[in-house]
Order: sequence, then C-alpha cells, then structure tokens
Amino acid sequence: MNQLTSAKRNAIPYALAVVGVLFASICFGLVPYFSRGLTDQGLAPYAVAFYRYILAAVVLLPALVMHHSKWREIIWGMVAGAVMGLGWVGYVTALETVPASTVGVLYMTYPVFTIAIAWALFGDQPTRRSLIAAGLIVVAAIFAGSPASVPPDQIPILLVSLAAPFGFGFGICVLVHRLSRIAPLARMASVSLGSVIGLAPLILSSEVGEILPEGGGDWFLVVGFGLVTALIPQLIYTICSPIIGATRTAVVGSIELPTMFAVGVLAFGEVITGAQALACALVLGAIALTQSRSTRTVTTVISKEPES
Repeated sequence: MNQLTSAKRNAIPYALAVVGVLFASICFGLVPYFSRGLTDQGLAPYAVAFYRYILAAVVLLPALVMHHSKWREIIWGMVAGAVMGLGWVGYVTALETVPASTVGVLYMTYPVFTIAIAWALFGDQPTRRSLIAAGLIVVAAIFAGSPASVPPDQIPILLVSLAAPFGFGFGICVLVHRLSRIAPLARMASVSLGSVIGLAPLILSSEVGEILPEGGGDWFLVVGFGLVTALIPQLIYTICSPIIGATRTAVVGSIELPTMFAVGVLAFGEVITGAQALACALVLGAIALTQSRSTRTVTTVISKEPES
C-alpha cells in the first residue's frame, strides 16, 4: 500500500508540486479581493463565508458517503468546520473596513491559537521553538493593530477578526488529533459541510437582499470565490503538499500573507505602513523558525494518507 502511494506521489514532479503549493497559497491570499467585492455589493459577512464553503461541500459530498462508517471522525470534522465557518465571519467583517494587510497579519496568528488549544484540549505540549515563534507572532499582531496601522476606533473590529484564527487553530487541532484515520477528501468534505451547517441558521434567518447577489456579475464573483479561494487550491494542496513535505509546504505557503498585502495595495489602494511591513516580516520569520523542523499544519494533515 505504501509503495502504491509513493508511486502515485512520484508521478508528479517535485518542481511541479512546489509550483502547485505556491499557486494554491496565492489563491488563498486572494480571499480579501473576493470577500470585499461581495460585501460591497451588500452581502452579509456570514453569507460571504457560506459561499466560500458551499461549493466544496457539495462537490466533495460523495467522499463522505463512501466513508460513512467513520461517522465519529466525520462528526468531529463537521464540528471543526462549524467553528471555522462561524469564526471566519469575523474575518470577513473586519475586511469591510480594516486594511487587508492588517487583517491578514491577524489571521496569521492562528499558530498561537493552535498551540494553546492543542495544549488545553489534547495535552499536546508545545516545544520551546514553537513558543518562541508564537511570541514573534503576538508581537507582529501588536504592531499590525497599533495606532500607526489602524485608527483606535477599529480595535473592536480587529478583536472580532481574531475569531477566524481561533476557529482555524481549533480546526487544525481536530484534524491532527481526530481525523487522521479518514481519507483526505473525506476530511475536506466533513469540514466544508460542517461550515455550511454552522452558517445555515444565519442564512435562513436573513433577508433575501443580505444573502443573494443581485446581478449575474455578482454570481460570477460568488462562483469564482468558491473555486479560486477554496475548492481548487484545497485540492491542489492535497495533491502537492505531501510530495514536497511539511517544511517546504509551510515555507512556500507563507506567500499567502504577502499576497494579501499585494491585494490591499493593488486592488484597494492601501498604503503599507512601516508597522505593517514589520509585522509581516515577523510572521514570515516565525513560520521559517517553526518549519525548520518537521511540524504539522492543517494542509499536511488533510493531505496525509490515513494509516492502514
């Protein structure tokens, strides 16, 4: 079995796998462009979050049906997805008014939440290196949220945006500690479906104008959002990240944050402050520090073949 798996992975050249991870990470970094485009059309933040997950949930649903016997793991994945989906509403809400670069830095604090949740819920004690990296990320968040970067009246919105990295950190912990025995596509499907179910009550209790785009162009943006920032890059990650390994996946994937900065500058005319640039450098340094040893990320856990 392991030989067959290795043969499948080696069918894709290493360099092409690196390009795949790079491409997928850039797609993830484009989230602010689609998100703000949809909220500017009057869609509620939770509707934007719903549209990001619904396409993957529908397309990957057969994977859940095929692995229905693993219902305990599937339920864990759905719970993680619900927490991630609801937390992501805070991210979209912040993007309505706060610079994309600032929100991006705060979103990249998810390793801090991952460490804390893994320690508190699963007894996974952090290493000294991971604690140092977490400290760098906290300092980066302080710089990003300083008065030099955002007005003081936006601080409450920034605090709300931290729900997204909290949810992502919880999702990583569940993927690592509860979902290792189901197939990668089933993991993705359970998390996506959980996000949709978690956001469904908000969708069902909303006015039509808050959740449905008005014109065909807006629907094109919705479909592009689901494809470009979720389904396609997730599948590419699933295929390519095991080939290049956890360390290089994380280092190459760190292009997501500079992509968010570029979106803010090119699409929204934002000006990157010195504090934001320093925050970005600190986050990238923390990623390089933690990934100099073999570590697990949400992507590599999703991509890893289940044990037989």
